[in-house]
Amino acid sequence: MTQGQDKATAPAETTGGGDLRSRLIDVILDEASISRSTPDIEHDRAVAIYDLIEENTFHPVGQGPGRYILRLSVIEKKLVFEISSETGRAVATHVLSLTPLRKIVRDYDMICESYYQAIRHATPSQIEAIDMGRRGVHNEGSTILMERLEGKIELDLQTARRLFTLVYALHWKG
Repeated sequence: MTQGQDKATAPAETTGGGDLRSRLIDVILDEASISRSTPDIEHDRAVAIYDLIEENTFHPVGQGPGRYILRLSVIEKKLVFEISSETGRAVATHVLSLTPLRKIVRDYDMICESYYQAIRHATPSQIEAIDMGRRGVHNEGSTILMERLEGKIELDLQTARRLFTLVYALHWKG
């Protein structure tokens, strides 16, 4: 890992006939956009990157099937998706306002704090109830992210969920 990057990679997968399916092969989080956080949040971010690389559907609209690298950053309170091909060729850059995500990220942050406290001190049924709420808010944030990327990047709900976790990691410093 080079200084200034939070990076994960995984082997490429192919579909029948040797065609590559459109997917992410690398995700880079801009270190300048991230503030170090609690170990729980750091762990969630690392797991999200690993899971995202392992299994995802990611297709920039207007591009052929391929393997892509995504660099996520927050610049001037805007979420920036810089997409390049596996060879490093710039494919697209999408800049999204964080405003539509602000409330859901704030709600998600509060419920995550409750969840992390609960796993240390609460009963299993209390933890389960908080976790159900956390997953619901997470799904809502993922759906908003999918809507914001509509017409720009095609992705499935699981990919959107993992990206939302990374957006959450970037949001507060930006």
